[in-house]
Amino acid sequence: MSTEKIILGIDPGTTIMGFGLIKVVNKKMEFIQMNELLLKKHNDHYVKLRLIFERTIELIDTYNPDEIAIEAPFFGKNVQSMLKLGRAQGVAMAAGLSRDIPITEYAPLKIKMAITGNGKASKEQVAAMLQSTLKLKSLPKNLDATDGLAAAVCHFYNSERVEVGKNYTGWSAFVKQNPNKVS
Repeated sequence: MSTEKIILGIDPGTTIMGFGLIKVVNKKMEFIQMNELLLKKHNDHYVKLRLIFERTIELIDTYNPDEIAIEAPFFGKNVQSMLKLGRAQGVAMAAGLSRDIPITEYAPLKIKMAITGNGKASKEQVAAMLQSTLKLKSLPKNLDATDGLAAAVCHFYNSERVEVGKNYTGWSAFVKQNPNKVS
């Protein structure tokens, strides 16, 4: 009996949100698509958040992913940048949670490690490995799309393991696992 699932990977951002989709058939990956949502032309942060939510819902309604893998914001930027990135991630997560899709967060280091074997790999190295693994004809100009695709592929590689990060099977599971984040 064949098993099939679709994984949506998201690299959240308030300038560019990258995303990629793969289909897993009998434990083999197939590339569906990758792209990005460009948000640079919008000055209003709340408009950007609405667009991230709407695009994520559109992807969910179009491709019906079984699971979502999302890159967690990394530390090191200034506080305002972290806050904005966290909001972008939260809005994308809320879109998935509103459709009861399980979500798993991955640290950037873990994604790079899963794809290249090196947690400090560059965006270009990650993109090149994805191009080779998924037999992609070309790569996008901006590598945010490959970062989203990398999150999906990382999730595929980790799906056989029990402990893969923070898992949310729906809004109630998120609330239960994060009592201090919701009121």
